Amino acid sequence: MGATPKLTVSPLAEGGGLRMAGEVGLATRGVWERALEQAVDGDGDVYYLELSSVTFVDVAGAGALACAAQRLPDGRRMVLHRPPPVLRRVLETFWPDLSAIEVSMS
Repeated sequence: MGATPKLTVSPLAEGGGLRMAGEVGLATRGVWERALEQAVDGDGDVYYLELSSVTFVDVAGAGALACAAQRLPDGRRMVLHRPPPVLRRVLETFWPDLSAIEVSMS
């Protein structure tokens, strides 16, 4: 039997966001959703999610991200830094007009 997937969350050193590493799936959904709540409740116009060390986000995780973005007040947005390619494709396919999410690959 394989190891249980993990998702670690830590604040960005420069503030205004979170760094995540691991997988988003059934076993880690609670951690993911609590992190997204921090983004919704956070201050500032932009909230950064550093996702370059996230290897997988399931469709339910992508849906939770889209729902969180839809709850942001007008003018606020989340910037996803280097999300997994599958997450980008799911967002583009199911939520193509969700302007509260910006994807940064640099």
